[in-house]
Amino acid sequence: MTEVFFYHLQGRPMEAALPQLLEKCLERGWRCVVQAASPERVDALDQLLWSFDEASFLPHGTDRQPDPARQPILLTTSDSNPNAAAVRFLVEGAVLEGFAGYIRVIHLFDGADPDELERARAQWRVAKSGGHAVAYWQQTPEGRWQQR
Repeated sequence: MTEVFFYHLQGRPMEAALPQLLEKCLERGWRCVVQAASPERVDALDQLLWSFDEASFLPHGTDRQPDPARQPILLTTSDSNPNAAAVRFLVEGAVLEGFAGYIRVIHLFDGADPDELERARAQWRVAKSGGHAVAYWQQTPEGRWQQR
């Protein structure tokens, strides 16, 4: 079964947390796909991953560019998996119907947004009822993650 993780953002924005989590996945040799709710958010994430750290960048592309299958990190609005990712990130309310084929599905949600909070709760129930291993991680004020 797929592990389904819920990362509750508090105090630090998704733009600060996502690159760190993606780095951890790449260190493990996992390809990733990041599903956003809008093309505008995909464009913003594309820029973020090139510039989040002056000393490095995260190798990535969007599904609108040539050869999405070659990307270690793919940014998209669709639920497809053209880069054969092991880990799928869902941001800003993006929803995935099925978890098959993934080692891990990660929901990043803003705890200050009631709509995102409710969607995360609904997705928790779906994952739990589907027999998946679920875990909840809460962000500390320092930006670290604590499993609850």
